[in-house]
Amino acid sequence: MIAVEAVEKTYDGRHVLGPLSLDVPTGARVAIVGPSGCGKSTLLRVILGLVRPDAGRVVVAGEPLRDENKLAVRRRIGYVVQDGGLFPHLTAERNVTLVARHLGWEEGRLRKRLDDLSAMTGMDRDALARWPVQLSGGQRQRVGVMRALFLDPDVILMDEPLGALDPITRRRLQGELRGLFRALGKTVLLVTHDVAEAAFLAETAVVMRGGRIVQQGAVEAMASAPADEFVRELLVPGSP
Repeated sequence: MIAVEAVEKTYDGRHVLGPLSLDVPTGARVAIVGPSGCGKSTLLRVILGLVRPDAGRVVVAGEPLRDENKLAVRRRIGYVVQDGGLFPHLTAERNVTLVARHLGWEEGRLRKRLDDLSAMTGMDRDALARWPVQLSGGQRQRVGVMRALFLDPDVILMDEPLGALDPITRRRLQGELRGLFRALGKTVLLVTHDVAEAAFLAETAVVMRGGRIVQQGAVEAMASAPADEFVRELLVPGSP
């Protein structure tokens, strides 16, 4: 579904990504883990076409990402960021339906999709009439997930989606997200600094350091046979 081929990115002479290659098969759930500044979020932005790589290419569903097709490809990808990333001047409902309205969906279709996604994410329909500032952190995150799913995309990208939540809300939403992923069968690429969250939500984890992939596989398998001391310390905190 997603192929990142020998991608590189440099900012102001500083190499922040690559050379990096990654294949995410259709229906796979993959988590990217690593320290701050290792290139995790930059990788997602390259896949979305928000950042142009200096070298290499991205292929989504067999279609190379180019300037002339990146908007069309982007509409096949749902994107969820920390705290929902909502527009503060729009109600929750308007945030969710923004792109669909721009594409000319008729009102009946919008209402049906809103009802379906509200039930799917456990979002109170009454809360959709509120402004983002009036919502709890968990509600804002649900709105962000609804917005990402609204066009029924093939791929879901999530950048630290639960990082701003309190531990209780975070655990509850982790369970809800895992259930959603399994029910929908979408291809999911998730960025998180939380190794336990990666193991819970994804089948495969990709460990990054310095803009490159150090090791990938199931978290338990990598913890048992880490590629180097960095992977050992990341996956097994307190290890000698």
